[in-house]
Amino acid sequence: MNYLVCVLLIGVGATAVMDLWAIARKRLFGIPSLDYGLVGRWFAYLARGRFRHDAIATTPPIRGERLIGWTLHYLIGIAFATILLGIWGLTWVRHPTIWPALIVGIGTVAAPFLVMQPGMGAGIAASRTPRPAVARLQSLITHGIFGLGLYAAGWMTSFFYTP
Repeated sequence: MNYLVCVLLIGVGATAVMDLWAIARKRLFGIPSLDYGLVGRWFAYLARGRFRHDAIATTPPIRGERLIGWTLHYLIGIAFATILLGIWGLTWVRHPTIWPALIVGIGTVAAPFLVMQPGMGAGIAASRTPRPAVARLQSLITHGIFGLGLYAAGWMTSFFYTP
């Protein structure tokens, strides 16, 4: 199995774990998940030269924004898996360990804090939301879960990986 296949399996697997967490979080705690249609809207407006919105929900919708958002969500997960394997290499896939996966997973919270939330009108690290500390904690937990997903997907991939 080559590098690209490992990255795809681990990135998609970790993102799916994060999505399962979002479903569980909604059912158990009533916490709504991120609307990936709004992520798609924000991304589609980048092509039109607009990075920042006062509130992305008030920006006019774009055709296909939900598909764009979900596709972007999984592509970002794959990109973050690329970072994991770029640093720790295919050796990590042979014998995955939890710490590299958690370091990358939790480290990826910088993307929403510094890029997506400001661009979508929530401010740096959700500073313009009604409860910034709660939003930040939820982001950290979700990205920690993504890190656990990287580990779980790496562990599953290790069964199929042949050097």
